[in-house]
Amino acid sequence: MRIACPYCGERSLDEFVYSGDATVKRPDFASPTAAVDFTRYVYERTNPPGEHRELWYHSAGCHAWLVVTRNVATHAISKVESARDVALGEKSQGKDAT
Repeated sequence: MRIACPYCGERSLDEFVYSGDATVKRPDFASPTAAVDFTRYVYERTNPPGEHRELWYHSAGCHAWLVVTRNVATHAISKVESARDVALGEKSQGKDAT
């Protein structure tokens, strides 16, 4: 598998570190249901087939965090974005990007 880093160009998977699901949002620790919410956040994940947005770190390159949209069944990558740009876009649309 090869990932097209927006800063370095297409690179081998060996240069990147997978860091998990990019769509999961951290719960509010001040919430009255924080203990239950954090248990779900850490342990309860679905794994449906198809495209997933994942966080990847370019550890052997530019050290950028990326959001990679990848089909987990075929490993085909349809989109690679800077995680910073994704977070800024979510904030500008009024979504919480934490």
